[in-house]
Amino acid sequence: MLTAKNIKKSYGNLQVLKGLDFSVRQGEVVAVVGASGAGKSTLLHILGTLDQPDSGEVWLADVNVSALNAIQISRFRNQNIGFVFQFHNLLPEFSALENVMIPGMIAGEKPNTLHTRGLELLEKLGLASRAQHKPSELSGGEQQRVAVARALMNNPRLILADEPSGNLDSANAKDLHKLFFKLREEFGQTFVIVTHNSEFADMADRKVLMRDGLVA
Repeated sequence: MLTAKNIKKSYGNLQVLKGLDFSVRQGEVVAVVGASGAGKSTLLHILGTLDQPDSGEVWLADVNVSALNAIQISRFRNQNIGFVFQFHNLLPEFSALENVMIPGMIAGEKPNTLHTRGLELLEKLGLASRAQHKPSELSGGEQQRVAVARALMNNPRLILADEPSGNLDSANAKDLHKLFFKLREEFGQTFVIVTHNSEFADMADRKVLMRDGLVA
């Protein structure tokens, strides 16, 4: 359901991705591993349409994302891709529920629908009692679960996560990793997760090693 073909990306004179090929099946949980500087985050940003390759194509659900214009890409991303980052990027002035609702607001959904959907997601992630709390009132693990709920808001086909447990202690990291598999079983999403956590990488359906801008 996700294919990247001959992806090349350079920043100035630094070639980060060197003709990389990468594919993921529907419903897979794939861990992308490798040393710092191997190009993992760059690949994730290109798969998520946050950055454009210098050459090559990205296909998601039979759509050549590389051929879309900027407005089409933004709409496609909002509807089909959810993101979870190491730094949760929650907006501090909004409650947990309001943060979760933001992708739906961008999509133009009705407020009542968003409110119901947001509460349902927070409840599934064990955060129903924290819905009205702002990020500063939540623990690190709770903040990251709010970020996961936000990523699920529009029921995307694909969830991309970049070091999602990087700022969590070992107990919260383990809980987050188990949550990804639980969500896959319940919602059928596909997960591509960049991680340095060897325990999680070994749990994934498949582990992809990157080295020097290529899949090794």
